[in-house]
Amino acid sequence: MMMLLLWKALSALGGVTVTGPLGIAVALWLLAGRTWRLSLSWCMLFAFGMLAVVATKVAYYGWGVGIPEWQFAALSGHAMRACAVYPVVFYLAFRHAQPVAKYGAFAGGVLLALLISYSRVPVHAHTMSEVVLGGAVGFATAAAFIGVARSEQPAIVGRVLVMLCAPVLVVMPFTKPLPAEKWIRQVAVYLSGNEPVERAWRTGPDYQRWQREHQSI
Repeated sequence: MMMLLLWKALSALGGVTVTGPLGIAVALWLLAGRTWRLSLSWCMLFAFGMLAVVATKVAYYGWGVGIPEWQFAALSGHAMRACAVYPVVFYLAFRHAQPVAKYGAFAGGVLLALLISYSRVPVHAHTMSEVVLGGAVGFATAAAFIGVARSEQPAIVGRVLVMLCAPVLVVMPFTKPLPAEKWIRQVAVYLSGNEPVERAWRTGPDYQRWQREHQSI
């Protein structure tokens, strides 16, 4: 029971009400540091990752486009956002620190992103394939941004970014989640003209039983 509560708490840190404001905080911090091109790069990369998530969800809900052999319906949005945002936040906040602190903080951001991503499996929101592929898109987003950011030097220090992000991490996990999945389903139904496609596999406690039954067919 305690482990499930822990996974749910971690999962909340990947919600759009947390990672969305964190992504905006990064963009604002970069603008305040007079690196508007870097801010634009971050916004475009993060938007591309979000678009990839939405596109796969619309494709599955509207037309059933997925990979049944992998139990894959769509990219995990929580995993994508966590793996894109947290490594970038920790990288920027500690980029001017001593090497041990800088690399340690970045590793902490990556580890937090991995834990948040994996939490979607025990809370029965996604299958492992959806988490892995969603996380891969998120890490690719973060890596692309960090590759660009190495040549830029924002004019304000990392403590400001920490001050922007801290209230989000403290308050937003306890706010009411946005019904983003419901909105995506509605868009998919509108575009396809079909009833929303439901998963043919399970993500809940009876997943292993379902897997055994289908392996025997």
